[in-house]
Amino acid sequence: MSSPVSRRSFLCSMGAAAASIPVLTESHFAWAAQQTGAAPAKQPSQMQMMKQMMASMPKDAVLINANENPLGPCEAARTAIAEVAAKGGRYDFLEMFSLMEVFGKQNGVEPDYVAVYAGSSEPLHYSVLKYTGPDKPLVTANPTYEAAQRAAAIAGAKTITKELTSTYAHDVKALAAAAPNAGVIYLCNPNNPTGTITSREDILWLLDNKPKETMLLVDEAYIHLSDAKSVVDQVNTRKDIIILRTFSKVYGMAGIRAGLAVAHPEVLKKLTECGENAMAVTSSIAARVSLEDKDLVPARKKYIGEARTETLKFLTDCGYKIIPGSQSNCFMIDTGRNGRQVMAAMAQKKVIIGRTWPIWPNVVRVSVGTKEDMAKFRTAFKEVMDTPAKAELEQMQRIAVPVHFS
Repeated sequence: MSSPVSRRSFLCSMGAAAASIPVLTESHFAWAAQQTGAAPAKQPSQMQMMKQMMASMPKDAVLINANENPLGPCEAARTAIAEVAAKGGRYDFLEMFSLMEVFGKQNGVEPDYVAVYAGSSEPLHYSVLKYTGPDKPLVTANPTYEAAQRAAAIAGAKTITKELTSTYAHDVKALAAAAPNAGVIYLCNPNNPTGTITSREDILWLLDNKPKETMLLVDEAYIHLSDAKSVVDQVNTRKDIIILRTFSKVYGMAGIRAGLAVAHPEVLKKLTECGENAMAVTSSIAARVSLEDKDLVPARKKYIGEARTETLKFLTDCGYKIIPGSQSNCFMIDTGRNGRQVMAAMAQKKVIIGRTWPIWPNVVRVSVGTKEDMAKFRTAFKEVMDTPAKAELEQMQRIAVPVHFS
């Protein structure tokens, strides 16, 4: 007869398991893609690899590879962080609760429908762990952000991918029909890496027509940079949808780590079985005052939009092929040659651009930096593309070495 397992011991074991599972962020994927050259005799650890690359990066390099916002936190957030630092010796959860209340009020949901995390990577990871498994596959687009697929592999779940539509939106009909036993359908809107939009109407159609037991996970990390309409209101009447938000993009807080999951309280409670920790008081207060800054989102959206539009016009005028429709802080260019070779050539000019996806090996993603960053990008990119492609052997020598996160 098996021994009984208490709820406490079960949660402790789940917490230990979750602690051993890497929660990957955009930065992990972005910097792993920069590793080039012959495979070392011994694979470096994730920490060693990132430390070596960042330490060797020229101080004047243009970093437009990880969808970061170089504008950083708004002035109100910086001031709040400095002022609250003196309280860092206490366990102060009031700021965390205040953040939940402000977000809830602004978005028409009760505070207990909001859970705070150190970024949105944790709830993305936990959602896939809890709702997929060997008999419950993950369904997602191709290309899209890869973190859900990594979590599905840990859960022992198969990933089923469906290509984007001709307008680079998510093909909601294909996603809905992909698997009758799907555990999670993951939809990033605007999509990473294309920056393209899937309409609210299409997402609501997917919500109503997906398999009944399937959880719809909608990642709205980039929504404030676009004209896309949120579906966060759907959590008020349904238990089969989770919305992810982050302060890493328009709010410029990638290094401060603040994010949210929005869902029915019963769903949020289930995610805590994978891990739960209080957000730092500095992150909580910075996130709250950022929400309360009414000028932040429109000003940042305008600035990033102008930098993106100017660069896309340049690329189009020069005859380069872009993936159209981006409303985000990233866009994609079909270089017509090995994308990793282009990345390496740009790095030689101290402009670090984003990665490729297996489905589109010639297409590179570029993050939108400051207007000065984008001017340097335009100059470097034209120089690289005006240089004939290198010999095939040299290309192969520069292909990135796979990085195994552990």
